[in-house]
Amino acid sequence: MASGRSLLLWLLLLLPSFAISSASSRGIRLELTHADTRGDFTGIERIRRAADRSHRRVNGLLAAAPPSPASLQSGGADETAAVHASAATYLVDLAIGTPPLPITAVLDTGSDLIWTLCDAPCRKCFPQPTPLYAPAMSATYANVSCRSSLCEALRNPRYHCSAPDPGCAYYFSYGDGTSTDGALATETLTLGSGTTVHGIAFGCGTENLGSTDNSSGVVGMGRGPLSLASQLGITRFSYCFTPFSDKAASPLYLGPSATLSTTAQSTPFAPNPAGGRRSSYYYLTLEGITVGETLLPIDPAVFQLSPMGGGGFIIDSGTTFTALEERAFVVLARAVAARVGLPLASGAHLGLSLCFAAPEGKTEAVDVPRLVFHFDGADMALPRESYVVEDRNAGVACLGMVSMRGMSVLGSLQQQSMHFLYDLEGGVLSFEPAECGKL
Repeated sequence: MASGRSLLLWLLLLLPSFAISSASSRGIRLELTHADTRGDFTGIERIRRAADRSHRRVNGLLAAAPPSPASLQSGGADETAAVHASAATYLVDLAIGTPPLPITAVLDTGSDLIWTLCDAPCRKCFPQPTPLYAPAMSATYANVSCRSSLCEALRNPRYHCSAPDPGCAYYFSYGDGTSTDGALATETLTLGSGTTVHGIAFGCGTENLGSTDNSSGVVGMGRGPLSLASQLGITRFSYCFTPFSDKAASPLYLGPSATLSTTAQSTPFAPNPAGGRRSSYYYLTLEGITVGETLLPIDPAVFQLSPMGGGGFIIDSGTTFTALEERAFVVLARAVAARVGLPLASGAHLGLSLCFAAPEGKTEAVDVPRLVFHFDGADMALPRESYVVEDRNAGVACLGMVSMRGMSVLGSLQQQSMHFLYDLEGGVLSFEPAECGKL
């Protein structure tokens, strides 16, 4: 058995090692599917699940807020493991190991670590749609040293190097109670139609709690060194989410294939807080919101980062409904309600707070004002289906946004039917309307 593994390893050394920059001048195209398209859910059930998921995600984002000065003075921050936002909105299929084992993972722009359930053995694993990945069955699995730069990139104060265990232990917890605990290792990943990348650092999770909604783990696409984007060395990626009600796949482009037209608008990424758990997020500068023809009286400071790293406005793939800081949401909700001019209705069954009773139960007859987000250098005009959620059975139309305290998030519902390009080298987010299913 050992000699066969050695022979396979020797043969692998003869194969070319690909990175996105050298694998193809065209880059890579992957397909994303919404987490709920793989289940037999009604339209209303999908909305309810999206709302629940958004609230969990928001709680996770807030849990990753910088510690208070009092906590820093007491030393409590050193004893707290990293808490990350729950992430289970869009799923991506890939393969891990040699021979390649197909797995499904959550794509998450709000975190860095790539991880999967791991049979090494797996002491605690939640149900997943594919067989468990077993390191012993792969010829390309390798442990990461505790003192390596990859291990240091975890920035996890919970673990320290010790002589008996030279490996790199990790622990990630998410805002919804999901957690993964295991060892950092490197492996070969197969992406798209057969592009192979070697030596990708990932978390081999042997003690896992919670769930990642019909998937085996997470593929982090954040701004930190352990994200897939950073490890591949690509300078850009893009995605285009198909409409929420559509079961068609959404394209994800990695590398040179991520392009937009010359008419696309662009806004710079805002500087991230130095270090800490929020350094992975993609911050934007939101300067204002227009409802109808009126620029709302919202102080731009509401959306800005504080000196301590709190607040701010991020774009996120894992939050379905845009969450606005409470002071901004109240102003927006009042403006929309005043212009719609219909009786309010309960949206509790949808998890949404601003809803209207449709005339004669016809939700399409609810006339909503136009909605524009004004970013630094770019205006994002949202189509109706990107901010109005309808329950036609109940005759209710709702604003597809929620309120939160502490920060604001541009959710995936508001990103649908829009092609977004993350220019990592230039530090710019570009976007333009698109028929995502036809890209």
